Amino acid sequence: MTMLGRVRLPTPTKDEDDELYSGYDDYHPAFNTKNINEDEYLQEALKSSYGKRTRMYTGLKTPGSAMRLGTSSGYREGAMRPVTGSMDPVSRPMTAVRGAGYTSQRNDSIITPRPSVTPIADRPEERIEDKIRRIEKSIMELVDSSCIAASNKEYSTALEKAKEASAKEKNLIRLQEQSGMGDTHNMELTSLVLFNLASQFENNEMSNEALNTYSAIIGNRMFQNSNQLKVNMGNIYARLGQIPKAIKMYRMALDQVPNTYTDYRAKIMHNIGILFIRMGQFNDACGSFEYIMQERPNFKAGLYTIVCYFAMGDKEKMKESFTKLLSIPLDIDEERYTLTDDDSGSKLVQEVIRDDKLRRLERELTSVAHNCILTAAKLIAPAIDTSFSAGYNWCMEAVRNSSNSVLAGDLEINRALMHLKQREVGPAIDILKGLQKNNEPRLATTAATNLSFIHYHKAEFDEAEKFAEAARLSDAYNAAAYVNLGNCSLAKGDAEKAKNYYLVAVDNDPSCIAALYNLGLVHKRLEQYEDALDFFLKLHAIMSSHPPVLYQLAHLHQLVGDIDQAIEWFLQLLSIVPADPSILQKLGEIYDHDNDKQQAYHYHFEAYRYLPSDLRVLDWLGAYYVTHRVPEKAIPFYEKAALMQPHESKWLLLIGSCHRRSGNYQAALNTYKTTLAKFPDNIDCLKFLVRLCSDLGLKETSEYAAELKRAEKAKEIRERISSSRSGSRRSSGRSSGGRGGFSPGNVESPIPQTAYRGSTAFPPPSSHGQQQQSQHIDVSYNDPLGPIQERPRTGMMPPRTPWGKSTEEDFADEEITQDLLPE
Repeated sequence: MTMLGRVRLPTPTKDEDDELYSGYDDYHPAFNTKNINEDEYLQEALKSSYGKRTRMYTGLKTPGSAMRLGTSSGYREGAMRPVTGSMDPVSRPMTAVRGAGYTSQRNDSIITPRPSVTPIADRPEERIEDKIRRIEKSIMELVDSSCIAASNKEYSTALEKAKEASAKEKNLIRLQEQSGMGDTHNMELTSLVLFNLASQFENNEMSNEALNTYSAIIGNRMFQNSNQLKVNMGNIYARLGQIPKAIKMYRMALDQVPNTYTDYRAKIMHNIGILFIRMGQFNDACGSFEYIMQERPNFKAGLYTIVCYFAMGDKEKMKESFTKLLSIPLDIDEERYTLTDDDSGSKLVQEVIRDDKLRRLERELTSVAHNCILTAAKLIAPAIDTSFSAGYNWCMEAVRNSSNSVLAGDLEINRALMHLKQREVGPAIDILKGLQKNNEPRLATTAATNLSFIHYHKAEFDEAEKFAEAARLSDAYNAAAYVNLGNCSLAKGDAEKAKNYYLVAVDNDPSCIAALYNLGLVHKRLEQYEDALDFFLKLHAIMSSHPPVLYQLAHLHQLVGDIDQAIEWFLQLLSIVPADPSILQKLGEIYDHDNDKQQAYHYHFEAYRYLPSDLRVLDWLGAYYVTHRVPEKAIPFYEKAALMQPHESKWLLLIGSCHRRSGNYQAALNTYKTTLAKFPDNIDCLKFLVRLCSDLGLKETSEYAAELKRAEKAKEIRERISSSRSGSRRSSGRSSGGRGGFSPGNVESPIPQTAYRGSTAFPPPSSHGQQQQSQHIDVSYNDPLGPIQERPRTGMMPPRTPWGKSTEEDFADEEITQDLLPE
């Protein structure tokens, strides 16, 4: 370390005003090097490995250019000397001290001292064995995190953790090989990491990656029992629809499973049998399920065996398999749940085990067994004998002689329901009435509920109410009984009583769909739309994609005036049933009411495409084209309507008016003549013919005028006779012709309708009937298509008709504009 010495410079001349280098030898005591060996901080810093000295706090500021050992400002103890370089007329160069980190600007901030540096001892280098052990532990933590995430259905997170664990495991293998410790690698850890990675690939539906990973595990013979993973590969192939490959993998895995693992082998054989059923190879499937019934019998395998023999049509094998199914032991001790003594300790134990996890598992197993037996009986009963009644008798006899005799009553109920499916109501009622007298409450209330349902559909509401009340008395918590009571009350007109019954049903069973739906309908009938919306929204939470519920929600929003929300519900309903013409027509009606003609036309035309026979849609589409001044396009729709209602004169008159508006007067005349031939007393048709023939200059004008006068007189006489007999006016039926009292709103739809809001081009039927009641020959008429909209007049001369008349003279009593007549 270079020590600073004292430097003496020549003394300046006395003539100078100021000593330029005065104070050069004055410096701060911190720069004194006399006692450097006694400076403990410096000595400690020199001994440390970092070689830096701890900063000593002196209470003074960091030296700047004014405190440096320079000449521009100088430093004196007690005060700072003003800069003399700027006052000197002769500029001198600055000294080269800026590169050392000093500055010529003063810094008034207080410099805090640095903490003392403690010498760091040399760490001992980590051994390679400890490092490998630490990496293995981190890999296991990642695998555990991946499994926990997968159990929580967080499959993407689980896959990320599995990939990270696999990457660390590869780095660990590389480290061991570089250290010459490749023989000490933990193969179990590698197999665990790969298996977890393949499982997460499978959970994320990355089938190819999962198959490749499983193949890598199976291909390494150092992994024990890896061949059993072929079952997983078979599951993936089955999910992909590659059934032959799946069967091959299952059989390869079955060859590697020891015979002592009977449960595992039975599960693999079960999968093979299911795949054979999907391929239609029932004989091979029977072999797989028969093997299970011999080695490890269970109810599902017995049911699938019966299904295979049913598909093959083997009656004897069906009976034999059903008998084997009934002989499978359930191994559930029901007596331990029965209280045998009055000991308080025993009662407490009974209360604890009555609904524990083991008891719930036993109930689930019992339910599966009973469902398999009942399903098998319903399947084979119509096939094992000449009639399904005889087949049910054989099945019930077999069940009564087995340990599952409690299912005989359920088979009787299934037999009654089968009679109902065959439209044999009488035998079904007899069977249910016999079961109603059964001592078992469950069978009695079920039979009474079904009897109430049958009588309700036969419109025998008193009988239905009687059996529903009997079902309620047998089981006070039977929600179906309360629903039937509510239905009977609603059929009798007592909506409030029906609502109370439905509410009780919902209290007993909050998930009772029938009660919730009927409650919504009752509130809707009582015009309590908000309450109805609440019930249908609850039902929507249970059945999110049920079309009737979606329709009711849409219709209720329409009734409360929320059109936008109604449209959203209708569109959601349309996404489920896209080919429903009534929903399409409803949407078109809503858009038409909102004057969105383009959307209204789109949905009406879609409804016509799916159901061309809907008169409302045909009427609207025809009116749409007429109002848009293209009547020739409306003719096909009116022709279809005329084919559907051949005895309705309205459609023929509309066709004639469309021909006349499009300028095809000859076609219009022929149409009116055809209409008169079918309806000789139609006054509107006669008026059209009289005026059209007179304008065309035809000789039939007088003939049609006489017929018109005769028809009007006949109509007047009929009305007088009718009024004198009944004292009230009645419509004269077909003789009053015209529109025949039809309006699009009169056509009943499969779903409820609101008030018709279609085109206004068609006047209501009542106004049209009033126009036909004339007392003299009046050749003026109103067009069934309604008045034609006028457009602004141009400066051109009005065009002439083919017979020489102007358009103002032709059909002067109608509002016919010039642009609708031929040029």
